[in-house]
Amino acid sequence: MIKISILYPNKPDARFDIPYYLETHIPMVLEVFNSHPGYKGVSIDRGLAGAIPGTAAAYAVMCHFLFDSVDDFMAAFTPHAEKLQGDIANYTDIEPVIQVNEVLLSN
Repeated sequence: MIKISILYPNKPDARFDIPYYLETHIPMVLEVFNSHPGYKGVSIDRGLAGAIPGTAAAYAVMCHFLFDSVDDFMAAFTPHAEKLQGDIANYTDIEPVIQVNEVLLSN
């Protein structure tokens, strides 16, 4: 299984519209991904704090999509990439960091 992590670095004057992201953008993504048999799920986290008390979280928001394989993710995402990526400006001005991970343990 693989995890596609979309990480939005926490920056001091950055804009991130959580309600839009959760109520509009993510449902748009799920409409696409839910129809693909290789899609397994999503988790979305909001950064609250860093490891040292009183410090800021490294990421404002983190989104993690689970797929059977990278090929499954690409098959689900690529045909809709322009639409999904085009919506980013509607909820944030943060350039996301994207990372592909192999899930070694999930409990």
